[in-house]
Amino acid sequence: MTDQPKRPLRSRQWYGGNSKSAFMHRSWMKNQGMPEDAFDGRPVIGICNTWSEMTPCNAHLRDLAERVKFGVYEAGGFPVEFPVMSASESQTRPTAMLHRNLAAMEVEESIRAYPVDGVVLMVGCDKTTPSLVMGAASCDIPAIVVSGGPMLNGVVGDERVGSGTAVFRWTEELKAGRMTETEFLSAEAGHARSPGSCMTMGTASTMASLVEALGLALYQNAAIPAVDARRRRLAQAAGRRIVSMVAEDLRIRKILTRPAFENAIRVNAAIGGSTNAVLHLIAIARRAGVDLSLDDWDRLGRGVPTIVDLMPSGRFLMEDFYYAGGLPAVMRLLGEHELLDKTAVTVEGAGLWDRIAEAPVWNSEVIRAWDNPLTAEGGIAVLSGNLAPRGAVLKPSAASPSLFRHRGRAVVFSSIEDYNARINDPELDVDETSILVLQNCGPKGYPGMAEVGNMGLPRKLLEAGIRDMIRISDARMSGTAYGTVILHVAPEAAEGGPLALVRSGDLIEVDIPARRLHLDVDEGVLARRREEFQPALPPIASGYQQLYRDHVQQADLGCDFDFTAASRELTTQRASH
Repeated sequence: MTDQPKRPLRSRQWYGGNSKSAFMHRSWMKNQGMPEDAFDGRPVIGICNTWSEMTPCNAHLRDLAERVKFGVYEAGGFPVEFPVMSASESQTRPTAMLHRNLAAMEVEESIRAYPVDGVVLMVGCDKTTPSLVMGAASCDIPAIVVSGGPMLNGVVGDERVGSGTAVFRWTEELKAGRMTETEFLSAEAGHARSPGSCMTMGTASTMASLVEALGLALYQNAAIPAVDARRRRLAQAAGRRIVSMVAEDLRIRKILTRPAFENAIRVNAAIGGSTNAVLHLIAIARRAGVDLSLDDWDRLGRGVPTIVDLMPSGRFLMEDFYYAGGLPAVMRLLGEHELLDKTAVTVEGAGLWDRIAEAPVWNSEVIRAWDNPLTAEGGIAVLSGNLAPRGAVLKPSAASPSLFRHRGRAVVFSSIEDYNARINDPELDVDETSILVLQNCGPKGYPGMAEVGNMGLPRKLLEAGIRDMIRISDARMSGTAYGTVILHVAPEAAEGGPLALVRSGDLIEVDIPARRLHLDVDEGVLARRREEFQPALPPIASGYQQLYRDHVQQADLGCDFDFTAASRELTTQRASH
């Protein structure tokens, strides 16, 4: 048996006593061969699993869940595994982001409905991490995250390649005639050669890092490769620890505090994390009752160098990152420069600094010295102006410095279908100084805000040797992508935001150091265009898509639904201010 819990166990409402209800709850569970003492008052630990063969990044989570169960049993708990929707980034159409909120709702309702006292969140692929944390945060019970871990380094020929990142490059090389179709297709086998999520610092690895930075996961959760035996040991340790967390009444909102989110934002800057983290962290914070804003992202990320040299911004991959010291080493360096709240609480029960103060750096090429960063200014740049009144984001470490201050002529695509139809037209009026603008790919316009913002360049410019241009949209981009790409423009075009008013030939000014995004068109002209505006919304394919379009919030609020309790309260508070 475990220590006496600090508050009554929820599960006793189902299993305690000799009522007809308790009899039936216990009896039905016993048809699986559960022993009598499984219901003697020990904590019931839910293992919330996003395992799915349709989510390749998470296809090994069944094995890890068994390791979690071992740990729960060892600590005197009763583990019960249950599945929830697994939003697959690589297999789901139209976009996994459309289903993040649906999965979060399922997690929340499952936790509320089941007799669990604590929960282990089994995650991996991009949207599975935020959706499970969002759902658990809404319930505020003890919770710990176990990530599936990254794949082994990709190897194609004599080149070490990153999943996702290499595909974007190869696709452009194929279009430019610098790679044959045979070479392109033969790269598939070595590109993703083991279980696990993308081994670049894409969204999956970024979110695994950020849950560790938030204090929701055990030491080194972010970077241990999926097939490394230490990943299984971590899972078993998490099973033991969640039982103690129930006894201590260490609930998730005691960990998800404002200092924890501020730590995570600075960590994201240091690791060169994905722009998708902005949406997910804001959504998680709002579920936990913390009002996190785009201004917080810009303010806290400024002055933080990117010191992790990983693709897509740098050279190395997550396997190398783990061997170099992993996230604890990065956080130690941040703490030594007074850029962490060292007292933040973690699932391990102690203050953050207690577990990272001695974390070593084993490879200073991968985790670089503070005075030798990959980029001096990491973080996420939040741009605003008359083109993005509520903000837009850019990842400076993945952008071209030569484009940080630029004025160019817009080439506008009204949808991703319009872009696909015209981008390689030899007659397209575009040159290397142009700015590609994509409309109607935001939360409501797609719907679901697809990862199409990193538009490939026109073939004729690729053939001329051009490798980057400024691109602006209300869409997202994969965390494995790169380039001078301005995303998440809010309000989106489908809402009638200024992005909808841009026409080909308009001049746009971008000043990343000044955080300015300006459409240089007379206000009278814009007013006339505004009067003529008609939303361009694609047809709805399902009831859920209709609910999503009716209730999803804009990117600056994390794209969560407006009816979630904490989100609704925070929106009301902002409006009153």
